[in-house]
Amino acid sequence: MPAHAISPLTPYLSMAAFAFIYYRRIRRSFGRQQWKPTRAVIRLSVLALAFAMLVLAACFLPHVAPGVAVGAVLGAGLGLFSLRHTQSEWADGSGWYTPNPWIGGALSAVLLGRLVWRYSQGAFSMGAAGNGQNASPLTLGIAAALVVYSLVHVGGLWLRMRQLRPPTVPPATVA
Repeated sequence: MPAHAISPLTPYLSMAAFAFIYYRRIRRSFGRQQWKPTRAVIRLSVLALAFAMLVLAACFLPHVAPGVAVGAVLGAGLGLFSLRHTQSEWADGSGWYTPNPWIGGALSAVLLGRLVWRYSQGAFSMGAAGNGQNASPLTLGIAAALVVYSLVHVGGLWLRMRQLRPPTVPPATVA
């Protein structure tokens, strides 16, 4: 298939992939969740990389730096607040937690609403978007709030689950 035949589908495929990723993110905000430490470490690594990219964007695009900074501070505060309202327990040999659905869901809805607004205004067309002049401090601030919120929440939950985990008892030796 020639390369020019794929280009009309690219926006639809990228939006479908984005919708699937966002669906999975929102699904983790509701109900009792099983704690998986390996997945948490991977998530922390990806979030740290995303935050590093946001900081890099703030360095190269100075007009978005205040938005990223305010978003990061608000995200850290929301992450600590959410962590206080997250129930965690160790049962059936594994860790379980129930996040507060309102905080994560509201923050996700705000970001999604802002992205839809920016898309409807043509902000992601290749005109000014290609060189970063169309970057919005509000959009990157909301993204920073969501990333830092997730970093604080997942990191704090990881520490809490380590404390809740029952100590492993070595098997008794037969004398």
